[in-house]
Amino acid sequence: MKKFLFVMLVMLMSMTSFAKEYHVAKAGKDANPGTKEAPFLTISKAALILKSGDTVTVHNGIYREWVNPFNSGLNKYSHIVYRAAEGEEVWIKGSEEVKTWKKEKGTSSVWKAVIPNSAFSDFNPFALELKGDWLVNTGGMTLHLGEVYLNNKSLYETDNLDKVKKPASAATKTTENAMFGGGTTQDPEGSLFKWYAEVTNTETTIWANFQQYDPNKELVEINVRPAVFFPKEQGVNYIKVSGFKLSQAATQWAPPTARQTGLIGPNWSKGWIIENNEISNSKCSGISLGKERASGQNLWLTENTLTGFNRELESIFKAYSLGWNKDNIGSHLIYNNEIFNCGQTGICSHFCAIF
Repeated sequence: MKKFLFVMLVMLMSMTSFAKEYHVAKAGKDANPGTKEAPFLTISKAALILKSGDTVTVHNGIYREWVNPFNSGLNKYSHIVYRAAEGEEVWIKGSEEVKTWKKEKGTSSVWKAVIPNSAFSDFNPFALELKGDWLVNTGGMTLHLGEVYLNNKSLYETDNLDKVKKPASAATKTTENAMFGGGTTQDPEGSLFKWYAEVTNTETTIWANFQQYDPNKELVEINVRPAVFFPKEQGVNYIKVSGFKLSQAATQWAPPTARQTGLIGPNWSKGWIIENNEISNSKCSGISLGKERASGQNLWLTENTLTGFNRELESIFKAYSLGWNKDNIGSHLIYNNEIFNCGQTGICSHFCAIF
């Protein structure tokens, strides 16, 4: 037994001695070696090379990217660590800033921006409908994953331009109370800030009522990415995320019978630590520890042959056959995060939080 413990101690010391620390800063370049003196420019660059035990320290600024962790940590003693530099304010956003607003003729507070669809790559949230099992009340409108933010606060989507020009206080804000129906906005003054979008094959036009504000003089952003910190592949284990401000992702509705994406999450992996972060303005869910797609994807909505409850039970058995067990999934540690202004849930999890 003593020999075994000695061997384990030597192994851990060896891993620690080979661990590296990389740095990311707004003045950096991805061609740099990632040292403190010559940092990377993007967190995504660091994500490609980080190995078990390594740390990337990110310095002050706003990073507009989808961080896709590529490698796993070895075990609960040897995570890959992503952290904000101590005492520095580090944002990771799923949005881009828009500074091309033009005043709509005949109005005092409505502005228009025309954005080429190439700016969205292969994901345009203003063209994608908010939908899923248990989404039963959207205020009679077809809502979308897109959002417009004025000084880090989301505006209210509406379904035609006239309602932008002549706004009325909203009865329901986007996904608020969408599962159970009913409810009035807790922000009647804010609900006068409305937006509407039209999407063609080549461009996306957004109209927004900014009331007394000039959007070209304020911080105005639109979400363009489906996540902020979320691996694209499953099974990226033992990742630690600490100290960031994570915001503005175009997440889809996340019922227990569909893939549950969050602004941040492990995507069907094991042993993550998410600590000391500020998480805000996810379209639907802030943190997702939940379900993947293969065990069922909105079958209550698309097939309507069984109730949502039956579909949920069905997905449990499918997940078990797909490797849902304590050896592969869960065992996450989530603590001391501040989560706010997420449209559906602060944290969601079907399956992954059980272990």
